[in-house]
Amino acid sequence: MEQYIGIDIGTSSAKLTLINDAGEIRKESSREYEISQPKPGWKEIDPESWMDAVEEAMAELLSGEDPEHIGAIGVTGQMHTAVFLGWDGVPIRPALMWNDTRTMDLVKETKEKISKVPEVSYISNIISTGSPAINLLWLKKNEPEQFRKMKTFLIGPDYIVFRLTGQCQTDYCEASTSSLFDLKTGTWSSKIREILGFPEEIYPKVKGSQETAGYVAEVWRRKFGFKNLVKVIVGTGDNPAAAISTGCFSNRYPVLSLGTSGVLMFPKEKIDFGTKGKNIMFSADGKNIMTLVQGVVQSTGSSFGWWVRQILKTDDFSAETSEVDMESLGENNLIFYPHLAGDKTIYGDPALRGALIGIGTETTRQDITAAVMEGICFGVRQLTEVMHIGKTALQSLKVTGGGSKNEVWMQILADVLNTKVEQLESGAGAGYGIALMAASVSGRDVTLEQMVGRTVRTKKCFNPRRYHAELYEIKYQKYKKVYKALTDVFDDQKG
Repeated sequence: MEQYIGIDIGTSSAKLTLINDAGEIRKESSREYEISQPKPGWKEIDPESWMDAVEEAMAELLSGEDPEHIGAIGVTGQMHTAVFLGWDGVPIRPALMWNDTRTMDLVKETKEKISKVPEVSYISNIISTGSPAINLLWLKKNEPEQFRKMKTFLIGPDYIVFRLTGQCQTDYCEASTSSLFDLKTGTWSSKIREILGFPEEIYPKVKGSQETAGYVAEVWRRKFGFKNLVKVIVGTGDNPAAAISTGCFSNRYPVLSLGTSGVLMFPKEKIDFGTKGKNIMFSADGKNIMTLVQGVVQSTGSSFGWWVRQILKTDDFSAETSEVDMESLGENNLIFYPHLAGDKTIYGDPALRGALIGIGTETTRQDITAAVMEGICFGVRQLTEVMHIGKTALQSLKVTGGGSKNEVWMQILADVLNTKVEQLESGAGAGYGIALMAASVSGRDVTLEQMVGRTVRTKKCFNPRRYHAELYEIKYQKYKKVYKALTDVFDDQKG
């Protein structure tokens, strides 16, 4: 029986998943790494930190296994993070992370330039801090000598594929969310390249996610005991990979991934420039292209982590929520505004920050804990509205990611959205999705859809409670007024 490995390069850790050819998870391993923050708003990392973590986690994953049974490897991970590769195959500087905001001042000027070019004016609505396009522009303007040393750029997980195989490429997901790609033609945009002044030769080739990127290089075969010709597929971003594993693509329903950020995904027949959210192009074979619309509340798990770890000084998340009174949820006026690191989808405002409104002498630790979860759920509800996900599509919401494991949070989400929330089994994540993709190209007589159909499972359902849904409806209407209030308070023009 062959086995397959999925590698997920997350924001703070590398997570590896080993599955058999029935799609069952045999083993998982992970290793953490740290992001460098040399200045406020700057978030970068040495890409070799990813590879070091993969190497350690791989050794653990294969302990007690026969590595000669490994048939293929898939890699997924954080989207947008830009890696700048020199001619010697070594990164010329640390990668600029997806959540880096150093380019804030460049975004407005770049948006204005792009908006004046009719063919690509729609890209002005999606370019933001963290986009590979704006990160490349920052490098060109601020580190011109380094920019001239660059042979090519890669995006997040592409670097791991390069290190495993020696081959450089990206997929349609990473390309289409880079703000360098023409979504109308499915090719790198020559207009954007002209506007930003980038040389054509730095662009990587775009391939289908399940196409073969290459085979595991000899140095890694010897290190881990792999057989010859272990295939590595091109891979894709973490959100399409999670969409695969949750059945979002095959069953055409919305899925929320609650991790460091909260990502809402919904498949559509074609690209829709009239709604908010990022249109992600996805192609398994490089020929047939599907569309996944993605919206994000940038601080979800990170908001909850800020409250629990930084303020309460504890790592026991479940203990904090176990004290929340489920019956009194929504009864107080405390409102938490979750945009601690700006907003990309709803307002496109990278300078936006969070707030905690309605604190009184009677406010308890548990009240604030509940308010943080409520505020994140209000942000998710607002996402569903601006992304035009109708009531029919939102009859139920599948939820995955670390935050989905918390049952208090899931009940609050069901009450706030006034819809059924389905907590998926923990295996239904990006690493599992990319492992399934690797398994389905092994030549066996089974499709990816068949494997997903056998493996997507709901752990528990949470139904909205009428009383609490009515309370949250009132509270949500107040929540939507917070943005204008904050911008009035912090608008420098008004003094």
